[in-house]
Amino acid sequence: MARSGQAAALVLREHGANVTATDLKTDIAWDYSPEEKEINLKLGETPDDFIHEFDLIIISPGISVYAPFVEKAKTLGIPVWGEVELAYRLCPCPIVAITGTNGKTTVTTLVGEILKRHNAGTVVAGNIGIPLTSLVTTLSPNDLVVAEISSFQLETVHAFKPKLSAILNITEDHIDRHKTMENYIAEKSRILKNLGQNEISVLNYDNCITKDLKSDAKTVFFSAKTGLDFLTNSVYLKQGNIFAIGKSVLPIAETKVMPENALAATAIALSLGVSAEIIADVLRHFNGVPHRLEYVSSINNADYYNDSKATNTDAAIKALESFDRPVILIGGGYDKKVDFTPWARLFNQKVKHLILIGQTAEQIARTCDDNNFSSYEKADSLQAAVARAKQLSKPEYVILFSPACASFDMFKNFEERGDIFKTLVKGGMNA
Repeated sequence: MARSGQAAALVLREHGANVTATDLKTDIAWDYSPEEKEINLKLGETPDDFIHEFDLIIISPGISVYAPFVEKAKTLGIPVWGEVELAYRLCPCPIVAITGTNGKTTVTTLVGEILKRHNAGTVVAGNIGIPLTSLVTTLSPNDLVVAEISSFQLETVHAFKPKLSAILNITEDHIDRHKTMENYIAEKSRILKNLGQNEISVLNYDNCITKDLKSDAKTVFFSAKTGLDFLTNSVYLKQGNIFAIGKSVLPIAETKVMPENALAATAIALSLGVSAEIIADVLRHFNGVPHRLEYVSSINNADYYNDSKATNTDAAIKALESFDRPVILIGGGYDKKVDFTPWARLFNQKVKHLILIGQTAEQIARTCDDNNFSSYEKADSLQAAVARAKQLSKPEYVILFSPACASFDMFKNFEERGDIFKTLVKGGMNA
């Protein structure tokens, strides 16, 4: 009964359903009064005992499809949907769905800004913070939804068929939830499951997994590494310019957006009929999203960057590769059962000193040893890590907070983690 659960309960009630809201917790911060909305409550109870009473079950993204009550519902023949499936069935307008291991928040935000210039009725929602179900009753057929969709949300889609589906990349992540990499790939690929000849898929040609994904949709590839002149429907980087259908859209140096994200957004927007001129103008003025390589401050000529949204190794690798100056790196956090080796292999080239925090500190330290990187230490808290980074910093250094891990061992979410880092950098919280 967090944001998406509450939104789903409310929209179902507004459509005349007999709704029961349930959570193992009893202390819920409601956005409305469930009593006034005539929503029944079963709080602090295990759903296994009463799941048979219902005709449809909507689970939040935080609930695993492997949970016992979900498995029981399936054996009873009770449909189990996620909030995204519910929203799709109620949504009167087309949906542009964007997923991927990394970059989806930036690309979703960027595509939203571009499409708002093309269609004033464009809204941005989904995993980015605004539940889709909270918007569906306010939309018209002429509007457009740009939605960030996570693998957790894709576990429970059935009829979900966006107008355009984009998979930005797939690299190892969330193995603690999906059990195997094969399962993770399968869940991400479900965004293409129902697409037909009237829909569009946008895929990353540089990613060995997304390059080979198939669907019945019209496929548009984007690439930062290969000049895709040989493909009719493609967007690519060539001679420092973003090209589409053989024409230059923008020199990549004129945008602050990482090339892969800029290319993906261009491919999506062009596929939806937006002009190259609008795309180029938005790319020139887009300043990024909070917690993703976000510049925080310069102290004694050393620059501090908040990359709290880097919750996996691939995102953290991309962050490290963005800098050519000596880096003091702060990393570590919640254990998602992934291999840190690809990240650690960069340390000898990029990292002057590593400060480790959280549940994974020991594992990352062992990985450093295995890769002959010895310039690391552990800190008991983010506060201690920032204080130590300040001691070690020198002019022209970059102090980068890019954890490569989720935040749940120490913080509510990556936003809280990033906000605390920024406060500590600026001297707050007794830093």
